Amino acid sequence: MLFVFLPLEQMKYVNFGEESSLAPDEFFMKEALKEAHKALELDEVPIGAVIVCQGRIIGRGHNLTERLNDVTAHAEMQAFTAAADYLGGKYLRDCTLYVTMEPCVMCAGASFWTQIIRVVFGAYDPQRGFTSIKQPLLHPKTEYIGGVNGEVCGELVREFFRSKRSKT
Repeated sequence: MLFVFLPLEQMKYVNFGEESSLAPDEFFMKEALKEAHKALELDEVPIGAVIVCQGRIIGRGHNLTERLNDVTAHAEMQAFTAAADYLGGKYLRDCTLYVTMEPCVMCAGASFWTQIIRVVFGAYDPQRGFTSIKQPLLHPKTEYIGGVNGEVCGELVREFFRSKRSKT
């Protein structure tokens, strides 16, 4: 299995003072969108994720399922691995996951085991997203917020699939 780790110089610390016109959730969702665009450049489903701890991006990931030939290589899983490596442990208790698409059942389950405190996602996924499941999948202490920049995040994925369909 191949893991992609980010060097420390690619991590980012953000101080939200008066100069920032974006709310933190919007700012970090834009960072997740940058990751989604990296996936798009690789002809992957354009989903991106970042993990933030105390105002610092400690993990980044984008979908790599085709490139790695691995059904588990979702953006969230890549970001979890990078963040756990950065922190030196598997628990992300004081962290927030920002992801452009509502996490699937697998990624929601992984977030449960990381004990992440917040999950913020862009577009809802009514077919595969964790909120479509009747049983709670997140850790009981995990807060989740959906729809942050949802239209932009969703349109990126829709355009990707429209492009794929038009080529066949």
